[in-house]
Amino acid sequence: MTKPTVLIVEDEDLVLEIAMLEFEDAGFEVLTAENADSAMARIESGAPIDLLFTDIRMPGKLDGWDIARRAREVRPQLPVIYTTGYSAQAPGAVEGALFFAKPYRLSEILSAVHRLI
Repeated sequence: MTKPTVLIVEDEDLVLEIAMLEFEDAGFEVLTAENADSAMARIESGAPIDLLFTDIRMPGKLDGWDIARRAREVRPQLPVIYTTGYSAQAPGAVEGALFFAKPYRLSEILSAVHRLI
């Protein structure tokens, strides 16, 4: 049986590393991107991705809201989880997405992931 694959989009190295290790420990294959351009390159590559886990605030022109909207154009059924330390609401979320404010517990995220996938 193949492991599910998560694409983690996070520009803070430490947060990315911790999330990557937690998802790997939970049995996921992990792809990472540190900005919108690398995230979209991964999404458009055709690589298997079962979940998009994205920070909202990103350097550059596109943020996490934009990444998810564009990802859904390519992969309409892709489950999305947003996270941020700067917003208490999810005004730009794609349909069916989940939102977690930082600081979050990765155990709560992983519980939510199992409901999405």
